[in-house]
Amino acid sequence: MRLIRLGVLFLAATLHAAADDAAREEALDNLLSERDSPEALARLVEEAKEAGVSEQSILEARFLYHVDRRDDAAIAAMLPEFLARGSKFQLDESAIFAVEEDWLAVVEYVQSIDCLQKDDRDGFKKHITEAFWLSPRQAAAFTPHIERMRLNERMRDVRVDFNGRLVRLGGGDVPLSTLAGEGKALLFHFWSPWSQECVDLMPDFIAMTDALRGSSVAVVSIVPESPAKMVEEAARMHTKLAEEAACAWVVDRKEASFNALFRVQSYPRIVLVSREGSVLFNGEPGDSGFWQKLLEVDPSLQRPDAPARGKE
Repeated sequence: MRLIRLGVLFLAATLHAAADDAAREEALDNLLSERDSPEALARLVEEAKEAGVSEQSILEARFLYHVDRRDDAAIAAMLPEFLARGSKFQLDESAIFAVEEDWLAVVEYVQSIDCLQKDDRDGFKKHITEAFWLSPRQAAAFTPHIERMRLNERMRDVRVDFNGRLVRLGGGDVPLSTLAGEGKALLFHFWSPWSQECVDLMPDFIAMTDALRGSSVAVVSIVPESPAKMVEEAARMHTKLAEEAACAWVVDRKEASFNALFRVQSYPRIVLVSREGSVLFNGEPGDSGFWQKLLEVDPSLQRPDAPARGKE
């Protein structure tokens, strides 16, 4: 009878441990997959702690959240936590790293982002180079930041001449000064109808123009001037989008094109220019730095929620 009782207790303890493991795994999976609001992330962090998820795994999940949202300021703000964990890193507690070098590379990466936020070129170069050395396979995550620093350096010398003219997609040319109006800044949205990403993100662009409607920031959506078939397709799309998006739709000029001036190499691209002609931001629409710059121009603006997307 005693043996039966002990067996039952052992089985109950085993089932309880299995349930704990399942709850911990589910909490971690939820945390790693969260990409919505910071409030939702904070809630899942607390749930993960209650379920017994390790501090290491929670730190990694929070890091991935900010990386996917391209929030460099939030990544830089995590630097003290990464440095504090340093030698405490335990590979068997990691949710995303296969080898310790990958973890060390991310620590260097976070330090490089901190330097990027402070416009410390030498510090950025030092830490991003070390990150490459430690984990070459993560190069795809590191490279965009190098390109961004180089682009920012180039943009410091760029000055936009508002006396130039552009051709509207619907026909007729217009001075850039007219498009800018009396606002404090002009926002260029570079796109192509042949870019699937541009097409997919068009609802986001429309939501952004709606948020800027009536503000001190004017918006110009600009398509490359060639090839002709692409411009024709852009014009067809424009007829459907013109009423939804609060912006001017134009074609880039062949000589001294804005694509070349702003070194646009992929679409979509957002460039924010002050009324004095200096470049305030040049990058991808999803970059957190874009809205930071917009709010510096007009603090009354509110960033729109991402449009709901249908499920396939």
